[in-house]
Amino acid sequence: MTKRAWWLVILNLILPGSAQLIAGNRFIGKVGIWATLGALIAIGLGLLINWISPATMIGLLTNPMSLTVLQSVLIAYCILWVVLTLDTLRLVRIVKLWPSARWAVSILAITGLVIGLGGAGYAATVAGSARGAILKIFESQKQIEPPVDGRYNILLLGGDAGPDRLGLRPDSISVASIDAKTGQLVLIGVPRNTERATFAKGSPLYGPFPNGYECGDLCLISYLYTYGQEHPELYPNAVKEGSQPGIEAMRDAVEGLLGLKLQYFVLIDMQGFADLIDALGGITLDVPQRTPLAAAIPGSKPFGWVEAGTQHLNGETALWYSRSRYESTDYSRMSRQRDVQEAILRQFTPQNVILRFQAVAAAGTQVVKTDIPATMLGPLGDLSIKAKKLPVTRLELVPEEFNPAYPDLKKISAAIKDAFNPKATSKPTP
Repeated sequence: MTKRAWWLVILNLILPGSAQLIAGNRFIGKVGIWATLGALIAIGLGLLINWISPATMIGLLTNPMSLTVLQSVLIAYCILWVVLTLDTLRLVRIVKLWPSARWAVSILAITGLVIGLGGAGYAATVAGSARGAILKIFESQKQIEPPVDGRYNILLLGGDAGPDRLGLRPDSISVASIDAKTGQLVLIGVPRNTERATFAKGSPLYGPFPNGYECGDLCLISYLYTYGQEHPELYPNAVKEGSQPGIEAMRDAVEGLLGLKLQYFVLIDMQGFADLIDALGGITLDVPQRTPLAAAIPGSKPFGWVEAGTQHLNGETALWYSRSRYESTDYSRMSRQRDVQEAILRQFTPQNVILRFQAVAAAGTQVVKTDIPATMLGPLGDLSIKAKKLPVTRLELVPEEFNPAYPDLKKISAAIKDAFNPKATSKPTP
């Protein structure tokens, strides 16, 4: 009986249902075996699909319906596993075993149950969290936008809203331009103090500003967010399409400056910026020089420093590093912000996201707003995988080469074309 017990428990661990097929209810045993084989076949098919077409696999794993089905199947399998394990212990007949073997057999069965339930249960929880995050973040009903001139251009806005601030203004403005075939990524930094933004005749802002948004340093490009929010009639469909009038005003302004069609936007507030970094376990940066951390208040003194060299920063420190203005210009601050953006992208590895998924999803639902529809996650996810294998090209529209007070649109357009050339000077991704 002791030898029989060991065999039944081990068979239940290797192939749930086999113990019942041999010594118990054969119907339950067949259900367990077919369920297990079906799970193994599904895993194999998933690996094959991921090998053949990563975009298809990403699309499946980011589809709310498929995530609901996956979560339901995992929960059902957990219940089945509990039933099969308890029934196996019944078949074992613990009281008829050698006294020295009773605890060992029971512990092995329960350990296998806990491990199996832990894995399947965690996967079910992740599927549920993913579905909730996707439905909340990527709720836009916007149609899929095709690439323009072979590229997807995404407006990235870092808002300065926070617990100690009223309202929001884009403190960081950049564009991520992605080659629709190769995944080549170009980050274009736009100074928030850019003046004389111009608009195409079809833009709602062309009416109030036919000659451009010009009145000196009182008409900076970042102020257009507030202007758009104060004049929602200019963009009556913005909210319905998952955006905001202020964001659409910024999109029009940046499109006019860069001469690019911006298909999508991503807005993250600065407090959320810190939360997301903490959810990822911090970021690692190569800091070029010792950097003071201080607020932009007259008479303020640094309360801390980020030393030169390779540093691992938590969310709060990374936020201060990217925003500190102490003895710093807006343009050097822009460079630091782009360094932090790249570091965040590097942290979004499959392993890191899986291990910290719930924290990342929670941070994302609280702080990120975008009009990227869920149906675009597959294609963009595939391109992000390709982008990690290529160097990141950075173009900062800052002095001395560019003059934010008097933007030279032809010069900016030429510089962007050069940046889109894969042979352009680029910063390799570690």
